Amino acid sequence: MLVEVSVQDFSGFPTKIPISAETWEAWFDRWLETLQHDIPRAESYELSLRLTDDTEIQALNNQYRHQNCPTDVLAFAALEVDCPQLAESLVSLPLYLGDIVISVDTAERQAQQQGHTLSTELAWLAAHGLLHLLGWDHPDEDSLIQMLEEQVILLKEVGLAVEGIPGS
Repeated sequence: MLVEVSVQDFSGFPTKIPISAETWEAWFDRWLETLQHDIPRAESYELSLRLTDDTEIQALNNQYRHQNCPTDVLAFAALEVDCPQLAESLVSLPLYLGDIVISVDTAERQAQQQGHTLSTELAWLAAHGLLHLLGWDHPDEDSLIQMLEEQVILLKEVGLAVEGIPGS
C-alpha cells in the first residue's frame, strides 16, 4: 500500500517535533494496511497532517465546529461515507482521505498528564484523526470505547507503547 502524507509543521514550536515526515508516512501506511476493510480500494492514498499550536486549532475549531476553545485534534474528511467512488479515479490518482490537524501544545500537556512521550501522544491523536477520516465517530460511550480500542491496535502496529492511554 502506498500513502503520501503531507506533513506541515509549525516552525514556532518551543520543542522540536520528535517524528520525521518519513516516520509519519510509514505509520500511516501501516495503519491503512490494518484498516483496509474501512477504506475504498485504491492504488495509493493521500492525506495531510498539520502540526500546529493552540491558537490556530482554536480558530479552526471555532470556524468549523463553533467551539471557541483549543482542542487536541481535528479531522476534515474528504470522502463522503455513503458516496461510491468512480473506479477510474481510484486507479489513476491517489485517493485523498482528508486533513488532520493536531495541536502540539495540547498534545504536550496531554502527554504529561498521561505519563507518556510526546511521540506517543501525537501518534495517538493522528490515529484518532485517521479513524475520523475513514468515517469512524463516537457519538456515544460504546462507539468511543470501540474507537479507543482501535487506536490502541494502531499504535501497537507501529511498535508504540500504550501505557497511560485510555482503552489500553
